[in-house]
Amino acid sequence: MKSQDSEYRLKIADGFLKESLQDIGLNRWRSCVDNAQLAVKNAAKAVLALVYPIGRTHSPSVLLKQAMRDNLFLPEHNKGIERLTGYSELLGFDVHIQIDYGDESLNLTPWDIFNEEDARNAAQIAADAVREAKVIITDITARNLFDKDVQ
Repeated sequence: MKSQDSEYRLKIADGFLKESLQDIGLNRWRSCVDNAQLAVKNAAKAVLALVYPIGRTHSPSVLLKQAMRDNLFLPEHNKGIERLTGYSELLGFDVHIQIDYGDESLNLTPWDIFNEEDARNAAQIAADAVREAKVIITDITARNLFDKDVQ
């Protein structure tokens, strides 16, 4: 079950990453950041699915940190989990809110907030997050650690 959940989330992350890169070509900066944020969130959830049932959360970094504190991953995965946590924080809940609602206090719409540099940075973060998730999941799959304690 964990393997299927993880693979499913990874497919979602890949799809949003592809859309993010397409958005750059179309000069859709807000949409690119939106898709990049979703790619990062689902990459983190793909890894989390190895150790937790994943519900609906906009803050997978919190769960990644908890899983590390609980030693739910092998020590050799900790650096990758830390990087994935960082990516999840960079494109976390605050960015999610800006993507959808803008900044009401400054009267800025989401399209006012995000520019080409933001989009390119977000797409790179998403690509790094998806790559990191794939490395961790591939290693755990190769070692046949799904559905087992990975401590």
